[in-house]
Amino acid sequence: MVEIVDTTLRDAHQSLIATRLRTEDMIPILDLIDGAGFYSIEMWGGATFDVMLRFLKEDPWERLRLVRERVRKTKLQMLLRGQNLVGYRHYPDDVVEKFVELSYKNGIDVFRVFDALNDVRNMAVSIKKARKLGAVVQGTITYTVSPVHTLDYYLKLAEEIASLEVDHITIKDMAGLLDPYTTYNLVKEIKARLKIPVDVHSHFTGGLAIANYVKAVEAGVDFVDTSISPLAYGTGQPGIQSLYYALPGELKPRVNMDVIRKISSYLERVLFTKYRDLLDIRVFMPDPNVLDHQIPGGMITNFMQQLKQVGAEDKLQEVLEEVRRVREDLGWPPLVTPTSQIVGAQALLNVVNGRYSVVTKEVREYVKGMYGRPPAPIKREVIDLVLKGEKPIDARPADLLKPALEECRKGLLEHGFNPSEEDVVTYCIFPDIALEFFEKTRGRPKSKVEKAVEELYSEVLGS
Repeated sequence: MVEIVDTTLRDAHQSLIATRLRTEDMIPILDLIDGAGFYSIEMWGGATFDVMLRFLKEDPWERLRLVRERVRKTKLQMLLRGQNLVGYRHYPDDVVEKFVELSYKNGIDVFRVFDALNDVRNMAVSIKKARKLGAVVQGTITYTVSPVHTLDYYLKLAEEIASLEVDHITIKDMAGLLDPYTTYNLVKEIKARLKIPVDVHSHFTGGLAIANYVKAVEAGVDFVDTSISPLAYGTGQPGIQSLYYALPGELKPRVNMDVIRKISSYLERVLFTKYRDLLDIRVFMPDPNVLDHQIPGGMITNFMQQLKQVGAEDKLQEVLEEVRRVREDLGWPPLVTPTSQIVGAQALLNVVNGRYSVVTKEVREYVKGMYGRPPAPIKREVIDLVLKGEKPIDARPADLLKPALEECRKGLLEHGFNPSEEDVVTYCIFPDIALEFFEKTRGRPKSKVEKAVEELYSEVLGS
C-alpha cells in the first residue's frame, strides 16, 4: 500500500496559481485535510516564503504556526533547497542550522532537502541538523534528462545521499520528465540496493505522472506526491482522485475519498471566485513538448514576456534551443531553482546579444563554483571566456561564507526593530524584502534621531 504526500497547500498552488493561495483560504479545510489519511501535508518551503513576504504581505512563520495548531494528526512537511534554504543563493551554516531549528520548533515534521546541482555537500548541513532535532528527513534526487544523467548516475547519487542517514530517498521530477519505465527501474533499483523507503514526486507537465505513479507502486514505492483536484494536473501534481481509481484495491492508498470530495468542492468554489484572475488554461493543460525541450512551463512564459519587452517575440524557438546548448556548456545542470533562472537568463542574452557577449553575474558565480559542483565538467572555453583567467573554486561554497546571524540581528536592531529569532533568519535570507515587510506590517520603526528627541523631551519633562 502506497502512502500519500499531499501538496495542495504548497507545490500545487505554487505551480498553478503562482503561489498565491492565502492562509485565510487554507484554514477552512485544515481539519478536513488532517482527516483525509495522508502521510504528510507539504505546506511550506519552496517559493512560499518569498511570495508571502513579497506579494501576500503575510508572515511565513505565522502561517506555519496557524496550520500546526489545526493539523494535529498528520505530519507537516516542507521543501528545503539545501544550503539555499528558501532563497536563491547559499547562506552560511549558522543561518542554515538556525532556520532548520526554527522550522522544526514551529511545526515542521518532515524536511525534504534537495540541491539544484545534486551536490550532496550542499545538502549535508541541513540534513544533519534536521536529523539531530529528531525530524524525518527526505534526501532528494533532482531528476533531469541529459547524456550524463544515467541510471548509474542516479544510483550512485542515491548511495551518497543515503550515507547521510536520511529516512527516505525522494525522486524529485520537477519538470514532469519521468516516464513510467524509468520510474519503475529507479524505484526498484534504489529499494533493492539501499533498503530505504522511496518517495516519487512528479509533475503532470508532460502528461505521464499518473502512469509514473502506477509503475512506481508496482516497483514497491512507499510514497507518492499528489494534490487535490481541481488544484492539480498541468504543471502541478496529479490529482489524488485519479490515482486512487488507477490502482487496484490492495494497492490503493488508505485515504478517505468522502473527505477529499469535500475538500475538492471547497477548492472549486474558492478558485473560481477569489483566484479566478490567476487561472490560466495553459498552466492547467499538460504539454507533451516538455518531454523534448525539457523546459518547465513557467520558464517559457517568462521568456515570452522578456522577448516581448525587447521586441524579439519571434526568437522564442531560438531561445528554447539555446537553453539546451547553455546547459551542455555549464555541465548539464537540472532546470530547477536557481539553476533554471541562471541557464534561462543566459540563453536569452545569448540569442539577443550573441553567445556570451553579455554574461550575467549569476553565470560568473556558477562557473566559479559558488553554486556547487555541476553534474559534468563545464566546458573549458566557457570557463576561460567567463572567468577571464580567474580560477574556479573546488571547495564547498558555504565554507567561504562568514557567519551571518549576529550581523543580521544587529542590522534589524539598527533599523529600530526588536526582532524575534524568526525575524532575524527571515532578514538573513531576504534582507530588502524582509525590511519592507516589517515596516509595512509592524509600523515604521523610530529612527535614532526620533528616539533621541523623545529621550530629551522625557528628561526635560521629568526634571
